[in-house]
Amino acid sequence: MLASKLCEGIFKVLIKDIPTTCQVSCLEVLRILSRDKKVLVPVTTKENMQILLRLAKLNELDDSLEKVSEFPVIVESLKCLCNIVFNSQMAQQLSLELNLAAKLCNLLRKCTDRKFINDIKCFDLRLLFLLSLLHTDIRSQLRYELQGLPLLTQVLESAFSIKWTDEYESAIDHNGPPLSPQETDCAIEALKALFNVTVDSWKVHKESDSHQFRVMAAVLRHCLLIVGPTEDKTEELHSNAVNLLSNVPVSCLDVLICPLTHEETAQEATTLDELPSNKTAEKETVLKNNTMVYNGMNMEAIHVLLSFMEKRIDKGSSYREGLTPVLSLLTECSRAHRNIRKFLKDQVLPPLRDVTNRPEVGSTVRNKLVRLMTHVDLGVKQIAAEFLFVLCKERVDSLLKYTGYGNAAGLLAARGLLAGGRGDNWYSEDEDTDTEEYKNAKPNINLITGHLEEPMPNPIDEMTEEQKEYEAMKLVNMLDKLSRRADVKDLHQDGG
Repeated sequence: MLASKLCEGIFKVLIKDIPTTCQVSCLEVLRILSRDKKVLVPVTTKENMQILLRLAKLNELDDSLEKVSEFPVIVESLKCLCNIVFNSQMAQQLSLELNLAAKLCNLLRKCTDRKFINDIKCFDLRLLFLLSLLHTDIRSQLRYELQGLPLLTQVLESAFSIKWTDEYESAIDHNGPPLSPQETDCAIEALKALFNVTVDSWKVHKESDSHQFRVMAAVLRHCLLIVGPTEDKTEELHSNAVNLLSNVPVSCLDVLICPLTHEETAQEATTLDELPSNKTAEKETVLKNNTMVYNGMNMEAIHVLLSFMEKRIDKGSSYREGLTPVLSLLTECSRAHRNIRKFLKDQVLPPLRDVTNRPEVGSTVRNKLVRLMTHVDLGVKQIAAEFLFVLCKERVDSLLKYTGYGNAAGLLAARGLLAGGRGDNWYSEDEDTDTEEYKNAKPNINLITGHLEEPMPNPIDEMTEEQKEYEAMKLVNMLDKLSRRADVKDLHQDGG
């Protein structure tokens, strides 16, 4: 009760014309108190919400953000609104009534190009994320009425300072400085809000939608190729980018790869010429000036996704939340885009040379994924197996070559392919090339375990003639007993 009365008193003070420092102090106390749901019940009213909207400059009458002295008040007001909306169902209903989402978008437009007000932008985005998370109606409003998709994409462009070199290509400075902590936080909040806005966007219905999703995918490609202030922040940034890419229609993900420029093409040709002539497989993928190139295409973003996936596997925990999104994304990209599939096949399932170890034994990406095919979590093992199956163009014989029948049995049973064959999707007919090492070892490979086994010695070879005769008589006696039991059983059945 005392805390609720304190909240009521704070709102009464905030109505008055008091100095900025006093406003900030009152809002800081209110922010702390608003973490308690019980305290919020009596003070969450329309009038009190309107007070906070006014202090946060969310009223439509406020045309600009010119007074720097007011920024701390705006930030603290937005923080309070975040806590109140998150903890109070009444506040969530009032947010709809007060059209809070539209007001937040209006404030966001005012500060899109103003880097010195990143804190305001960050908490504006966090509040948009919360509203779109808690109300499906607000998701639809943001997507269509408020044009949230281009607005939030523009926020990301601003945070990343993107310079476009083509319609869907941006300039990447590999030697540039990392993102600042403020820019990284803003980008992460924008990515989370965009995820909610696009969560149901599996199909593109209009050409304008297709263009907008391609722009967003190009921005996310840029996001994957830059780093944050710390390794943890970079991983969080890339994790949210992966989640958002999962919402992008797969037909629009072609912008994750792009043709090389004339300069890059010349560099690639030089690199290929420098490789030994006997390394034909390695000639497909080259690394030049930090650029991963495959078949004349820049594959940097796909390589980052692959590295991100491997890091998540190496963590060894939270596979469902941390690993399945990126595995699903890579699977869909591979299924829809031939160049991406071929590049990933080259990286994950290179031509087999050493088949002395089981497929699940080792430290390569292939070994790690094969181990996941028998994971206790059904969802994890299904998506790991599906990814490898797609890389093998959904051909059972190709999958078994890399995994062994035992590891692939679960997927094949679920697909009705235990007897062999291929999946339902169509892929190009380019054939896999086996290495000489694999061809020589193939007759002795155990199809169940997927590795080379030395021929088992024949125990009869080391027996004397007397031992062989003894074992033969034992076998005759055993067969005689089985035959007699069968005859007795038949007599009982006839008698019955």
